Amino acid sequence: MSDYVLIMGTQPLVSLGITLVLGGGCAWMTGRALAQSWRPDWQIAVYCLLLGVADRFLVFALYQGDLLSPTGYLADVLLFMLIAVAAFRLVRARRMVRQYPWLYVRHGLMGWRERPR
Repeated sequence: MSDYVLIMGTQPLVSLGITLVLGGGCAWMTGRALAQSWRPDWQIAVYCLLLGVADRFLVFALYQGDLLSPTGYLADVLLFMLIAVAAFRLVRARRMVRQYPWLYVRHGLMGWRERPR
């Protein structure tokens, strides 16, 4: 077995397909949904932990990957959190500037600042 399989619990192409494409898309939609519904950012961690469980199960059920791979689970959750936080910040910045144009202006891709007076 290669080092990648020992660490992640699955083959690289499976990780690319299931984790990055499918799970990453779900993480992106999670971040967007949380930002659009004005939920607090700490909820990203809760939902990404659950996405990690679902990802491990899909890898196990479809490709005979390791279900209880702690390093694979941690790596998946961290990737999901990065993607979800990026989506959250992009959408939240857009919403703040669009909803409160008299208060805020866009400051970079993922931020906003108070409008100069």
